Amino acid sequence: MRISRFYHIQKTLLQFGLDELIPAQWQPWYARLFRRSLFWLRNRHPDQPIGVRLRLALQSLGPVWIKFGQMLSTRRDLFPAHLADELAKLQDKVPPFDGAQAQYLIEQALELTSIDQLFIDFEQTPLASASIAQVHCAKLLQDDGSLADIVIKVIRPDIKQQILADLALMDTLAEAAARFLPDGKRLRPREVVSEYRRTILDELDLQREAANAIQLKRNFEGSESLYIPFVYSAYSRPNVMVMERIYGIPVSDIAALQAQGTDMELLAKRGVEVFFTQVFRDSFFHADMHPGNIFVSRNTPENPQYIGIDCGIVGTLNAEDKRYLAENFVAFFNRDYKKVAQLHVDSGWVPAHTKVEEFESAIRTVCEPIFQKPLAEISFGHVLLNLFNTARRFDMQVQPQLVLLQKTLLYIEGLGRQLYPQLDLWKTAKPFLENWVKQQVGLPAIWRQVKENLPFWAEKLPQMPNLLHQYLEQGPKQQRQLLVQLQQLAQQQHQAKAQIIAATLSAASLISASIVFSFSSHIVAVALLTVSFGCAIKAWR
Repeated sequence: MRISRFYHIQKTLLQFGLDELIPAQWQPWYARLFRRSLFWLRNRHPDQPIGVRLRLALQSLGPVWIKFGQMLSTRRDLFPAHLADELAKLQDKVPPFDGAQAQYLIEQALELTSIDQLFIDFEQTPLASASIAQVHCAKLLQDDGSLADIVIKVIRPDIKQQILADLALMDTLAEAAARFLPDGKRLRPREVVSEYRRTILDELDLQREAANAIQLKRNFEGSESLYIPFVYSAYSRPNVMVMERIYGIPVSDIAALQAQGTDMELLAKRGVEVFFTQVFRDSFFHADMHPGNIFVSRNTPENPQYIGIDCGIVGTLNAEDKRYLAENFVAFFNRDYKKVAQLHVDSGWVPAHTKVEEFESAIRTVCEPIFQKPLAEISFGHVLLNLFNTARRFDMQVQPQLVLLQKTLLYIEGLGRQLYPQLDLWKTAKPFLENWVKQQVGLPAIWRQVKENLPFWAEKLPQMPNLLHQYLEQGPKQQRQLLVQLQQLAQQQHQAKAQIIAATLSAASLISASIVFSFSSHIVAVALLTVSFGCAIKAWR
């Protein structure tokens, strides 16, 4: 099945003529000859622009590839406008499946004999259609008889089989990359694919997405920066989710945002602040922040508020990774490249034998040119390429737990570039991170940890005298028992050693007796047999 899927992918790419995207200088003569030999896989859409063909090819390959295209659509610094504009259509304009089938799936999931039992004015034509699910509008009939504007999200039928097929192929390719590529071990492709497998399969469970949305809404309750729609959890199922309908402007509709007088600079800054708040304050961040999932409220454009939907993919960081990341960011902003290098060594992201001074110099060479420049003038594609080369030089390993964070950072950068190109990303993020680091170290942090642990200590304090008495009473006994066990172990090792020696002598004597007997030295052979027999008995005993 993996071979057939691999062929299908290659066939699709060639039939849409996407080999044209490969620069001519990267195509040696034998590659061009091989392409011409595949005459039955010719470009079947020569009249379509390359951007349209790229979008259609990704659509036809399924959700894994559509999500890849969604990420690429935010990188307008790396791709021409005509390609990025077409890829942006993958965010919420994927061809829908039949609305009647969606209605049937909703009725089955919620055990309704008719959709009208619970929903009024259900619209079979979807409001939006994405790679994994589509959304239908309706009004929810509530217990008090009132109606609530809602949307119903439905997972595409039979989508899981296609995703599993692509994941199986990715597993094979990752295995081959890890085994045969020079950087295979450092890049850890198997771990990265495993992490991607977990996240995309989690996205197929809408009950998990509902729980994520509820958590994010609680984290930003009362916030002026981010609003998460209300989820009707009583009507959430693995393939169906009901949530509040929102009326906002897509964050990618710059003209509409400007027409209503939105403060674009504040909006861009709040996007950065919301991301860093999720990561470092909550350790729980929306990890699918492409423009199709972000809207801006129509209320108070002078004080703009984001609206986030589609919380199927979220990321988390443990305390250690979070601290290292924050300290790395602050050190970058302060241009303290030596600390950056040392933090990478301390965290284990580069080998312990790495020379910090050399690593520091390499990081400085890559990062120094990007500071004190507006976002529009920074070529992050060039910076990422140089950082990749630096990573390869110093054997830096990919951290699978940071893959979602890295992808989200790409989204944030692309979003900031569209909203307010003059945004100083570093100046916006630096105060937040410096404040967070201060809260994590020093006396205030110690006092906070003491207060957090105080209830546990108060619970255990009355038991301390008994625990101390038991330790003082049982300690010597346990030490004597441990000493006896160690002596027994030493004796067993000595006996085993003697047994091995006796068995070796027995075998050697037996072999020697056979050799001597062949030379007619019967007396000596009998003596050696006696020795062999005695050693065998000793080894057995």
